[in-house]
Amino acid sequence: MQFQQLQYFVAVAETRHFTRAAELVHVAQPSLSQQIRALERELGVDLFLRARGNISLTDAGEALLPLARRILADADTARHEVQELAQLKRGRVRLGATPSLCTGLLPDVLRSFHDRYPGIQLMIEEGGSHDLVRELARGALDLALVVLPLPAPAPALTTVELLREELVVVSSKDAPAPGRGGGKSVRISDLEGERLVMFRHGYDLRELTVAACRGEGFEPDFAVEGGEMDAVLGFVRAGLGVAVVPWMVAHRAGADLRVTALAKPGLSRTIALAHRSDVAPPRAARELQRMLFEGRE
Repeated sequence: MQFQQLQYFVAVAETRHFTRAAELVHVAQPSLSQQIRALERELGVDLFLRARGNISLTDAGEALLPLARRILADADTARHEVQELAQLKRGRVRLGATPSLCTGLLPDVLRSFHDRYPGIQLMIEEGGSHDLVRELARGALDLALVVLPLPAPAPALTTVELLREELVVVSSKDAPAPGRGGGKSVRISDLEGERLVMFRHGYDLRELTVAACRGEGFEPDFAVEGGEMDAVLGFVRAGLGVAVVPWMVAHRAGADLRVTALAKPGLSRTIALAHRSDVAPPRAARELQRMLFEGRE
């Protein structure tokens, strides 16, 4: 009994027509008929009752059909499993993330992923959530780490909350502690008397910080604006002002920066992992997704 013969048998059983079955499996009709006959000789029974214009299964054919389907399904599953294992030997993952996440969350996770799957090429694209959503929608990314809520409705995307991260204030250790809490904590309202180092337009952290200041009834005073994460931290180290950044970024920023908590209720942001709803991420991307969820703890 050959695997190919079972494919032909199932095709005829489902179409009840030898010619249509041959077209379905992309083989010439005489070849298909010959293989069915060979299968019947091997089993010692007729599988079909053949009458002009009417093909039906014999009792033996009825008994074989569910078994043949299961064998074919198991073979298909085995093929996919082997191919997916091969994908973890080589391939690529295209991941989008906001710059602050590239600085804070990703380094440890990507190092672990690379150690486990050195043949997988990691392609990282930094951008704001709006840009990453657009890149996901056009198929340029497999996964993206975005800040919720999304800047615009995206019904074609699936988002799963990954973590909620507190924001903190960083300042130069050579400058006075921000606010009036003796360096232990600072309120958003205390930032009215501070000069801020602010991110560029389109940066999620910029929008969040400006909205929080306006919620306290004041417009923030920018000492310098327009930078990416590394530039903002560098300007703060130089004493140009203070900045509101994610805790994970501040934790990695180095001993030359003072980290001050925001007094309750504080500020936080919700990070989600997004992918297209109509296309399953490739096996390597799903493995990275699993490691990201493990790494949040």
